[in-house]
Amino acid sequence: MTGLIGVVGGAVVDSLAEPGLLLVARRTAPPQFAGMWEFPGGKVEPGEAAEDALHRELREELGVLVRLGSELPAETATGWPLNERAAMRVWFAELAEGEPRPLEDHDELRWLDLRNPAEVLGLPWIPADFPIVEALLAAVRATGPRGVGAGLSR
Repeated sequence: MTGLIGVVGGAVVDSLAEPGLLLVARRTAPPQFAGMWEFPGGKVEPGEAAEDALHRELREELGVLVRLGSELPAETATGWPLNERAAMRVWFAELAEGEPRPLEDHDELRWLDLRNPAEVLGLPWIPADFPIVEALLAAVRATGPRGVGAGLSR
């Protein structure tokens, strides 16, 4: 037990096999993050598996069901540090059912072109998410035609 709060995020792409677009969400709260962009997701509940938490969070926040692909490798075993108390694990995901809508914590969703890093990096990201965005762009470039789908399929 690390004592860290577990957080999960979904790098929702248009296709795990050939990712070209990334779905991002603009926060409405807390005030210091309102108007900034992030990966949709949230906290892992006690006793909940991280992957199950991600499915739950994307259903609650966006109204969608997803297929999970591979996890984006993090800097540490516990995930990407968000602050001194929390770390986030991020999975690639593609829509399986539903049309994404900003239902909770967000006022806008946007599909970004992964082939245009300036578009992706040009948004005002929550600062802790920015290194994850850079790693995600590098991972998509590195996978090429193999895609990011190796991993879970539920």
